[in-house]
Amino acid sequence: METQPQPWALILGASSGFGEATAIELARAGMNIFGVHLDRRATLPHAEEIQAMIRAMGREPVFFNANAADDGKRKELIGAIGQKLSDPSAPGTVRVLLHSIAFGTLVPYVSANEERVVNKAQLEMTSDTMAHSLVYWVQDLVESGLMTRGGRVFAMTSAGGTRVIASYGPVSGAKALLEAHIRQLALELAPFGITANAIRAGVTDTPSSRKIPGSEKLFEFAAMRNTYHRLTTPEDVAKCIAVLSDENTYWMTGNTIGVDGGEDIVA
Repeated sequence: METQPQPWALILGASSGFGEATAIELARAGMNIFGVHLDRRATLPHAEEIQAMIRAMGREPVFFNANAADDGKRKELIGAIGQKLSDPSAPGTVRVLLHSIAFGTLVPYVSANEERVVNKAQLEMTSDTMAHSLVYWVQDLVESGLMTRGGRVFAMTSAGGTRVIASYGPVSGAKALLEAHIRQLALELAPFGITANAIRAGVTDTPSSRKIPGSEKLFEFAAMRNTYHRLTTPEDVAKCIAVLSDENTYWMTGNTIGVDGGEDIVA
């Protein structure tokens, strides 16, 4: 009798925020977890705590402390993942890919006050890290046969992809690109039986969102607008991603799905 491949989730940005919460939730749902994160010595213990939580659920974590947007590192990690999944005693497949990389420049495009403004390198780095890297990871996973029919691709976006926030321009542009990439991937992955959707989370208090200039005011206003009068949490989003990872969601693809407690509908 042929052994069924074990399901794995690959989380890009696994050590905090949406990536951390989704890694834990998908482990709870029965998946082993590949996590890619970029942490310095001070924050590494938290990544180790997440792995311990996954092990306590009876699932296997394999984490890599590496820059997911670096081409050479990505190729190296794809090789390591492929080697792990090809183990004859425990073959596996990447069932879910979550792109949750939050690393970009938060400065104005132009300024009347002689502030620092974005330059070409910063703008291109933000788009490459927060948007284009999704395409490269999907290409490698599909071409290497690590993700096959039944795969689910998710990418974290925000209302900033269609709205403006002071100093958020480079990230806003990257989010709009990310949503466009998801639509194109949905079209081109359909013959492979793989879906692609963007998850538009409500305003969430995470380490990355705290770096947005004026974030406290942003949090306050979002909680006031939200139909539940609170901010979205990473766990709210992770639970939805776990549900959307079900095999019966095969006909949902190419969407930008709001997971925000109705925040976006309130004027």
